[in-house]
This record gives sequence, structure tokens and C-alpha cells, in this order.
Amino acid sequence: QVQLVESGGGLVQYGGSLRLSCAVSGSIFNIITMGWYRQTPGKQRELVALINSLGSTNYADSVKGRFTISRDNAKSTVDLQMNSLKPEDTAVYYCNTEVVINYGTRSYPYWGQGTQVTVSS
Repeated sequence: QVQLVESGGGLVQYGGSLRLSCAVSGSIFNIITMGWYRQTPGKQRELVALINSLGSTNYADSVKGRFTISRDNAKSTVDLQMNSLKPEDTAVYYCNTEVVINYGTRSYPYWGQGTQVTVSS
């Protein structure tokens, strides 16, 4: 019932930049949080960055100072600007949101399909 569409993944060289975007749509009453997670083979999915409805942010230590998350409440989108990319950043990146749907009583998480980010050494 809630759709997340991601874009912006691709292949970049060491030190390059990418900007990921995620658009959230559906019968939604409130978007509580929006964020990005990533996963590589053999590792658990990890939080990259999160932003709440007031604009407060939370970043993984490994990306602080390099990545910036932003949110457009009017458009229901969340972006992740990734600078100074390293091979260690190579992963499938997943958009995540926690929302209250129309007529709902509490929030639930929803996930995008994932977009590949590859950083060459």
C-alpha cells in the first residue's frame, strides 16, 4: 500500500560522488522517519542515515562528514548526498520509511527495492 521508488545508484571512482533519491507515495497519514540502509554480501543490513519529521539526523560513524541526508516534506522525498566515496561504501542501498497509513493506529516500516552503489578502487 506504500510505495518507495529509489534512484541515483551507479558506478563511481574512488573519491567520487553520488546522490540517491527516494520518493514515498501511498495512502499515508504521517511519515515519521525516512532513511537509508545498506547491505553487502555476508554482512547485516546497517543504518547509513536517518532523518525524522523535525529534521533531526542520525549517521553511521563511517559516513559522518561525507554523507548528508535531506528531506522534502512537501514532496515526500528523501535524498542522500554521498561524497568522497570509498570502496567500502559499495553496497545495495535501501530506502526505508516508517509511516502511519490513513486510518491506521500506529506506524509500520516500509522498504524500497534497493539500488546498487559500486565504488571502484
